[in-house]
Amino acid sequence: MNNPLPTPHGVRFGRVAPMVSVSDLPRALLFYCGVLGFQKVFQNGEPVGFVILEKEAAELHLNLDRQHRATHQNVAHLMVSDATALYDHLVAHGVRIVMGLRDADFGLRCFVLADPDGNRIDVGQDL
Repeated sequence: MNNPLPTPHGVRFGRVAPMVSVSDLPRALLFYCGVLGFQKVFQNGEPVGFVILEKEAAELHLNLDRQHRATHQNVAHLMVSDATALYDHLVAHGVRIVMGLRDADFGLRCFVLADPDGNRIDVGQDL
């Protein structure tokens, strides 16, 4: 990038959390909480249309969009301590794997999973 604008003095960036649209929030919660082990820490709307999920240092925001259709692009990148163990867990629970487990030349053991809406999440572990 040519000549990026400087950040204002004293401004620090904090966490950034991906926003993932889902067409069926209860189904998404079964997946993200029941299979991946996230916990719902916030919800908003009546009926609920937005939730914040956390697991250790990871945070994910789910937004209800009943017409949502997934694309072929990854919506989030999740770094984990043991990609092989998570991969095996997901396969055992029938989660759709879009790209299989591999050691990539860019220094990650990685794979791509799809949530029930087809949203792709890239998972990586530093080698």
